Formats: sequence, structure tokens, C-alpha cells
Amino acid sequence: MNSLAKKASFAQLCFAVYVLDLTLFGNTNWALPLEDQDYYLQEIINREHYYSFPDPDDDFSPFTEQPRKEDMESPAETDKSPRLRPGKKELKSKKANKKEKSTLETPPAKNGNKKGEKNKKNNERTPDGISERQSTYEDSRESCPPLGLETLKITDFQLHASTVKRYGLGAHRARLNIQAGVNENDFYDGAWCAGRNDPYQWIEVDARRLTKFTGVITQGRNSLWLSDWVTSYKVMVSNDSHAWITVKNGSGDMIFEGNSEKEIPVLNELPVPLVARYIRINPRTWYDDGSICLRLEILGCPLPDPNNYYHRRNEMTTTDNLDFKHHNYKEMRQLMKVVNEMCPNITRIYNIGKSYQGLKLYAVEISDNPGEHEVGEPEFRYMAGAHGNEVLGRELLLLLMQFMCQEYLAGNPRIVRLVEDTRIHLLPSVNPDGYEKAYEVGSELGGWSLGRWTQDGIDINNNFPDLNTLLWDAEDRRRGLRKVPNHHIRIPEWYLSENATVAVETRAVIAWMEKIPFVLGGNLQGGELVVAYPYDMARSMWKTQEHTPTPDDHVFRWLAYSYASTHRLMTDARRRVCHTEDFQKEDGTVNGAAWHTVAGSINDFSYLHTNCFELSIYVGCDKYPHESELPEEWENNRESLIVFMEQVHRGIKGMVRDQHGKGIPNAIISVEGVNHDIRTASDGDYWRLLNPGEYVVTAKAEGYTTATKNCAVGYDMGATRCDFTINKTNLARIKEIMEKFGKQPISLSLRRGRQRARQRRQQQYRLLSGV
Repeated sequence: MNSLAKKASFAQLCFAVYVLDLTLFGNTNWALPLEDQDYYLQEIINREHYYSFPDPDDDFSPFTEQPRKEDMESPAETDKSPRLRPGKKELKSKKANKKEKSTLETPPAKNGNKKGEKNKKNNERTPDGISERQSTYEDSRESCPPLGLETLKITDFQLHASTVKRYGLGAHRARLNIQAGVNENDFYDGAWCAGRNDPYQWIEVDARRLTKFTGVITQGRNSLWLSDWVTSYKVMVSNDSHAWITVKNGSGDMIFEGNSEKEIPVLNELPVPLVARYIRINPRTWYDDGSICLRLEILGCPLPDPNNYYHRRNEMTTTDNLDFKHHNYKEMRQLMKVVNEMCPNITRIYNIGKSYQGLKLYAVEISDNPGEHEVGEPEFRYMAGAHGNEVLGRELLLLLMQFMCQEYLAGNPRIVRLVEDTRIHLLPSVNPDGYEKAYEVGSELGGWSLGRWTQDGIDINNNFPDLNTLLWDAEDRRRGLRKVPNHHIRIPEWYLSENATVAVETRAVIAWMEKIPFVLGGNLQGGELVVAYPYDMARSMWKTQEHTPTPDDHVFRWLAYSYASTHRLMTDARRRVCHTEDFQKEDGTVNGAAWHTVAGSINDFSYLHTNCFELSIYVGCDKYPHESELPEEWENNRESLIVFMEQVHRGIKGMVRDQHGKGIPNAIISVEGVNHDIRTASDGDYWRLLNPGEYVVTAKAEGYTTATKNCAVGYDMGATRCDFTINKTNLARIKEIMEKFGKQPISLSLRRGRQRARQRRQQQYRLLSGV
């Protein structure tokens, strides 16, 4: 019995020690490192209740003890993260000495701590609730890149808040530049909004690893009807989400100045970089007539953790030796020159016109015979930057021209074949004036629209002639009477007048499109992750969303899918939506009019006025990603960019010649069952994009007979050859003979008129003779 009692006492003692261990040292969960536990288990174990909050009037959280320096030792680390270019207006001057000594509890004032300046090393405090670690990271006043709230690197599970007004205003909506849906009372609203307006509310970001936090960017709520933003806030950090330490300004809590309106982002750099896992924003004041609502981005450098497989597995690297940075206008020209000097035999730099402020719109041609159109070789184009603040597309095209030059020189057979069989044109900046505005304030600080429009306030993407209305009105008026032209629709006269509201950049692009017989094109845009195909304008006048397909809808769907399916994220069913739209039901593609109707889009104009099939490719949720994101964005899009170019060789191609073998320009190529024709180029060659199948194809031209053939398109890459020889009609031959001898042909109607006049004169003569 005594033995049993002893065993029971021993068991109770062990249980008591286990409970004490949990109390003092936190999570000893199953003796596994925190990073190796299941994520959802971590969420349950490490989260405090969402409605708990620190006393805002206390210097420390009730759970915080004074840290011990001996527990805070950490290895030295030199941080060389790219510089975030803060806006001139938003960033306040902070001239603290680069080598000043500082602590988390008593950071120096803006004019520096003279005592700390004598110390060669900079101390960074990292709170963990019961201990303090000393770090030797240099505070060079260099900002870290964004953690990725806007780019979706930070998942919804990493965002938490004290309270929320409703699900559509939850913590997961607190992402910089996130846009509200059309109906703001649904699941997709434009910010995190607290459930109550009091100083106890907070929103928190879990970095999931030790991170050196350097700054916070805030924005108000995106809304057409409401004005909600935070005017001041505190910042707190923690390693366990229970014990919090507030950023200090001397002996008191530091109050950061927030926003003065809802759309312009405001950057606040921390006086001292702080190393922790969690960061919390505690709004202190807000707009008088509004509520506590904000969107934000956190600047931070994740510390290396070689023992953490989860993070190493998800880190994106690239092996391409390219210039991963943002290029202003001068740097862009210089980069083009470098590429041209590296590959002079396959590249050519030219410009298609000038911007409103006189900046040239430079393009790079990549071809085995640059500067000339080769008969039978299709022309392809990429252009970007129609919205100046959507800069990712611009950088992708600059990376693409570098990549193709390097791979061609290295003998990559895929790139060599593409260059030799295709004439490729890359126009990286359609709106350089707008880009320079966005570049001036830098990544993350331009908001959603700074630099979007041209210098004279025009949206280039929707500034092209509305040919859809002309086509559909003509079809409605003439239905059943005669066939309406379905291609190469003329630009209306009013659009060509000097008084028309047309950007000079738009006119330059139109002239470029008319000069070169493009077959396929993509315009790269930003702010979403989807490929949109025409029509972009809804046929029903009063509808804002209506699926409006072109006669080539199946071809456009394939072209869109060819890009989306080879992108690393577009067709990922696990991917979070950028803003409000979930495009997964169509595999990362969407009909433009079904998304939102737009009149005068470049896609619709290109399809109705030229032979070129154009699509809009939205390459990322973040319009202006930090340059540290460029290598990953390049990896996301590289294969897609190449695959999409290769689609120019899908369908049929050929020549239309006369009986002497001379090419016939402007001949019409029609496909039975597809109410959209194309025309031959000046040399008589043509390219018609089609999906695999058998088609009845007809070639015709004015003054020539009609020829029809059956043409089969296979699944293998490479267009099917389908040539036509058409003869002149008898009437055309007579005209040609009479013109050769200086005589004009007599038309049949004129001949009949003269014959009737002669008969009337003869009748009158007989009548007079009888009298």
C-alpha cells in the first residue's frame, strides 16, 4: 500500500512539474520545434484571444518582465536588402546617427542619443516576454522590403485583429491597396475595420519567423461612399503574441502619425529596427466622422533560419543572370543599348513616337533579320506600361529582352528557333510620363492610381476608337439585307480630328499597329492575376457585366489559357484572390466584358481594325512590387511569356498570288463558320490563328476570282501552309488592256443608257417623218 501511495505521489509530482513547465516556458508541445509543428496547431497554441488587448496607458504589457541581456545573444548579420524608395512627402527626415546605441525600451529621439553615438555597435532588443537578446545588426537606416501583404505572400492566417465589424471588413482585408467590390457590403470590402471605435483595438501580423521590422505603411478604407482612416497609432512587437513591448520615444510610447485621407499611403519608419515574430498596430485616433479602418504593409527583413525546412522550401530563387531592378527612363534606354550591343545581329532599337512630355516611346525588335519584314514570318508584339504605375509588365519585358539575347548567344534551341521564325517587338513603356510620376515616390507609396494616366489625364488603355458600337449598330440596321464588314473597320472621322480627346501616345500606338502586320499581341498590366480576352465591351448598352464573345472566342480562350496555365500562380486553386474576383472557374482567364465593360479598349480595336489578336495579361496583384520581388515575378511569368509568343505559329499561313506568282496585297481570307476575316500583308502573305481542326478557307480580292481550299490544323506547333493562286476576272482583264492602250473601259450601265437614248432618238425621227 505504501508502494502504491509513493507511486501516486510521484505521479502527482510529475504532473505538477509538467504544468509548471508549461506555465513558465510556454509551448513544449510534444518536444517539437515550433517551426516543425503543424501550422494550424501553432495557430491554436500560440494565439491569445482575439479580444484581449494591452492597456494602452501602460508602458509595458502586464505580462512583460524586464529582459535580461545574457539571454539575448544572437549571431551578427549584415543586412543588404534592397532599398525601398520612400515618397518625398510621406517620409519625414530622420537623421539619427548610423552607429548610435539604442535599446527597445528607450530608443533615441529624432536628433539622436549622444551617449549611444560613442558606442560602435548598435543594440536591437527582441522581446520574448521573459528575456532580451542583444543583436549586432547594423542600423544603416536602410529600410527592409515589404513582408508581402499586398503581394499575398502573407496569408490570411497570418493576419489577426481584436475585433471586426463584419467578415467583409476582417483582418484579411487589411492589405495595402486592396480594392472593395462593387457592393461594399459583401465579402469583399476595402479594409479592416474594428468592431468598436476605442483605443483598445489592434491588428496584428504574424511573420512566422524572427524578422527585423523597420517600418509600417498605412492607408485608409477603399470606399466610394465612406471616409474611414486612422490618424495616429502605436506599434508593438512580440515573440509569442502574449508579451508585448511598445515602441518608445524616450520614456513614453511613440505615437506615429497616420493618414489624412483614405488613399495616399503613409510610411513611418521605426526609430530602431526591432527583431520579433509578431507586430501589432494599435490605432489611437481616427477621422472624426469615420471609424477605425486601415490597410497596411509591414517593412521587414526575415532573418535566415537554415534549420527551418518550411521557409527554405517556399523561397523562390532564379538562376538567370539578369538586371533585377526598377529602371527609370534613362536607365531603360541604357539597358536597351546594352542588349543591342550584346546581340547586334538580332536586335534593333527604334521608337514609335513621343509622349506628351516629349519622351520617346522606345521599342526593341528581336529577329534574325531586324529592320525588315520577312515574307512568311509572323509579327508578334508585347507592350506594357499603358498605365504608368503598373510597372511589373515594364520590368518583365526588359528582363525578357535580356533573357532572349543571352539564351540566343548560348544556343538555346527553343529561343533560337523562336528568333529565327518570328519577328518580335517589345514596347516596355507606352506611358513613360506616368511611370516617372510613380517612380518618383517609389514602390508601395504611390497608391492605386498615381501615374496611371498620361500627363494630360487620359487612360491610354481605353482611349482607342470604339469600333464595337459601329459594328453592332450596322448589324442591327442591315440584318438580313447584306453582309456587314466584320474586319478592318475604319476609324471614324471625328476621332482623327485634332479636337478629339486622344492622347499622343495612343495615336503613336495606332500608327504602329497599322504599319506592321501584327498577328498576335499581349499588353501587360497589373493589379490582378488573370488573362482577359475580347470583347472588352458588353453588347447590351446598360449592362456593366455581360459575356460578349468574339467570332473567334475559342481561339481567344486557348490563347488566354496558354499563358495562364503556364504561369506559376494563375491557375493555382489554393491561391487567394487579389481583390474581389475569383477567376479560378475559368482557369485564370476571363472575357473582358464579363469582368467589367470597357469602351474603346486596345484589345477590341486591334481585333476589329487590324489582323492582330490582342489580349490583356494582368501579371500580378501588386502593380508596383518592390524590386526584391522581381526575381520571383520573373520566375512566375518567364515560361508564360515564351509560350504565349510561340502561339503566333498556331493556325494557318500562306501566300495569295496571281497567275504570274506575284503576291496580292489586301486580299481577304475567310474561314467558313467564323464571321471574322483577315487580310494579306503588302507582300501577299497572311497568318490566320486557328485551333486544331479542319477548315474551309476562301481567298478573294477585288478584280480576282475566288479560290477555296480545305485546310487542316494539327496539334503540333507550327502553322499549316495553305497557299492560294487566284486569277483576274474577265472584266479586270478588259480594264487592264484598255488602260494599257490609253482608253477607259465603258461600263455596262453607261452602254445601256446610251443605247436607250439612241432608241428614243430613232422613235422621234420616225414620228416626225410620218407627219
